[in-house]
Amino acid sequence: MENKKEMTIPNVSAATDTEQPFPKCTEHSIADCDENIKSFEEMQREMLRQLSPSYLKTVSMAALYDTVFDIQTPLIDGLLQRGTYLFVGSPKVGKSFMMAQLAYHISTGTPLWDYKVRKATVLYFALEDDYPRLQKRLFQMFGAEEAGDLYFATESKTVNGGLEEQIRGFMQEHPDTGLIIIDTLKRVREAGGADYSYASDYDIVARLKALADSYKVTMLIVHHTRKQKAEDIFDMISGTNGLMGAADGAFVLSKEKRTSNNATLDVAGRDQQDMKIHLVRDAEKLIWNFEKSETELWKEPPDPLLEKVSTVLSSDSSRWDGTASELSKLIGLDIKPNVLSLRLSINAGRLLKDYDIHYKASRTHSGRKISLWKESVSMRDDRDKLSENGDVA
Repeated sequence: MENKKEMTIPNVSAATDTEQPFPKCTEHSIADCDENIKSFEEMQREMLRQLSPSYLKTVSMAALYDTVFDIQTPLIDGLLQRGTYLFVGSPKVGKSFMMAQLAYHISTGTPLWDYKVRKATVLYFALEDDYPRLQKRLFQMFGAEEAGDLYFATESKTVNGGLEEQIRGFMQEHPDTGLIIIDTLKRVREAGGADYSYASDYDIVARLKALADSYKVTMLIVHHTRKQKAEDIFDMISGTNGLMGAADGAFVLSKEKRTSNNATLDVAGRDQQDMKIHLVRDAEKLIWNFEKSETELWKEPPDPLLEKVSTVLSSDSSRWDGTASELSKLIGLDIKPNVLSLRLSINAGRLLKDYDIHYKASRTHSGRKISLWKESVSMRDDRDKLSENGDVA
């Protein structure tokens, strides 16, 4: 499904996938629902209905199943998915150094440890630092190698006082931004705010997440741990569970001893595999080096259906159009046409990523039509550039 990047907060946000804005769809796919409005009168009635105080936007299960959603590529394969995450640790544990390291690697597109990185512009709110300190820190960590797409701000407005407008302004100037770091959460909350209830904690992260989702960028919100120990390290996040509940996940950086250069990075999230990574800090450069991971990255096993479908297209510029029934017969699998379409809709991203095959489904008067096609090499290169910004459909 073709898609253009939206510059307003979307209606739906679910972990790393976002869907397109759409009017109410009941019988057709979300992607095709605009085609259902046949006349100006119908369009006018739909607009008036949406303005009603009782309007509730719904999507039928059939429409949901028919929709092919955008591919949301991670910023760092296996480590940092698209979404909004807390990055938590005790004071002076090395959070800001880790933020600088992540920001540098993403803005330059260089691998972080053994993880593939997708290049993107980075906006780093270093709100507990000043520019002289940042200059010294960055030179100590990375030497004279500059990152032209890494931008810093040491002052900002609060969430309720104009931060969202500041971020929108930056995004208009730098639409290729892929990562926003807010260091720290306390600095963008209202000064002297005494209401740190579950509702308040949830609301502030949810607002930041909605903003990040509207631009399809990743946001890291730096925060502190509480002093009390907990059996579950994520229960050490300062504040209520509302913070974690509104975020897509969290990273917790911790040390056994404050003076030690050894640390662990625990990772958990909705679309992120739970991980524990052991790190060692370079005492001279102050960068974090990978030592080992206690969790091997899970890889999806081969899908026989996708492998069969991939054989339909034999050349780089080939294309196939037909019905689900025709495709089912062509690949020689005993599968119902509606099940075939559903599985391809759900796995369209993997079909493109693993086999370079685009998939599109549409309903016609004669039935469901399926289109499969491959790109030329030049088109694929252009798509790879777009995928770095999460814009591949």
